[in-house]
Amino acid sequence: MPYRRSPHPITITKQQARTLILQHQLLSSAPTLKGKRRTLKTIECLGYIQIDTINVIDRSHHIVLLTRNKDYLHDHLHTLQSRDKKIFEYWAHAASYIPTTDFRYYLRKMKDEHIYENWMSKWMQKYPGTIRQVKQRIKKEGSLAASDFVDTRNRKRGPWWDWKPAKAALEILFWKGELMIKERRNFQRVYDLTERVIPDHVDRTLPTIEEEEKFFITRALNAMGVATIQDINRYIHSRRKFQDTLLLMKQAGEIKKVTISGLDKPYFMLGKTARRLSSIRDKNDDRVYLLSPFDNAVILRDRTDALFEFQYVLECYTPPKKRKYGYFCLPILWHDNLVGRIDPKADRQNNILWIKSVYLEKPDLLKGNFFRQFAHCLQSFAAFHKCESIKIDRVVPKKFKRDITRHFA
Repeated sequence: MPYRRSPHPITITKQQARTLILQHQLLSSAPTLKGKRRTLKTIECLGYIQIDTINVIDRSHHIVLLTRNKDYLHDHLHTLQSRDKKIFEYWAHAASYIPTTDFRYYLRKMKDEHIYENWMSKWMQKYPGTIRQVKQRIKKEGSLAASDFVDTRNRKRGPWWDWKPAKAALEILFWKGELMIKERRNFQRVYDLTERVIPDHVDRTLPTIEEEEKFFITRALNAMGVATIQDINRYIHSRRKFQDTLLLMKQAGEIKKVTISGLDKPYFMLGKTARRLSSIRDKNDDRVYLLSPFDNAVILRDRTDALFEFQYVLECYTPPKKRKYGYFCLPILWHDNLVGRIDPKADRQNNILWIKSVYLEKPDLLKGNFFRQFAHCLQSFAAFHKCESIKIDRVVPKKFKRDITRHFA
């Protein structure tokens, strides 16, 4: 259903909001770019891709990119980072791949972040010599990983803050922006001097606070389509809040206030988004998407609950007996709705994609071609993981298991 343009305050329905969100999240139409160019475009549009270590299936950053790029290959990220230098690693929502064009807007965080991190500031005061030595060795020898530094202390490893000295020094120098991640080898970080990682042509001018805040507000709204001020503040984490700058942008017409029917909080969108509302139509993409728990579209759980009416908690940190759905459940996206979740595991030894459970929570929406598309999605997902077969243990409601499996090729 088309949006109506009006000189009055903008009001849209939840369904219209979801359509807008999915378009901005690149989850609603066939891509115009393919391969590595599509991967880069995705990172640029979303602003960041969160890096995560859990690998019960492929790691989250690969799943997020695969969801938006059927031609995605694992080496895209390595090539874009180490050879093309189009992306870099730093802290966005969390540890993330970020477009290199955004580098200057993270400079203040690099400059100031260590001041607020208690363990980091204390460690710097206690071991300034170690930090100097680690940086000097990289300057002289070139890029190095933590494993290239020998821990001379003969003791059992402690918790994460009790790393061997070189590892802690590397991490502090990374936080401060003096070192960057040149590449990853078997997922292990390889560090080098920032000036050798970030290309010379990249702008390193420190933005003003207003420029920086406008950038992060715009970056968030470009990626989310429509959002509350709380969503904007949390999309890419910052110690500052953006209310004052957002108000200035609203007064200048760069941002429009939006009411979503049935929700009390005020929402906002970019002026350019508001100007094209009348041309936006309902999502007609018939594909089923599996979303990583760390996918940009669902990473803000309260937002997902409010707009998609889907309560989602990642249960891998929950004791097994208290889990409701499973260890690492992926929400299922169909049309404009999150209709359920699956708990997958890649059995790499036996080349089996093991689906421990499928929960279809909005069965009244599962009309038309859903089960065929869902089966096709699972088969593509299995192929990406180099799994030759799919094993499904449990489907809720049980009657839908046959509807899924009868469409397997």
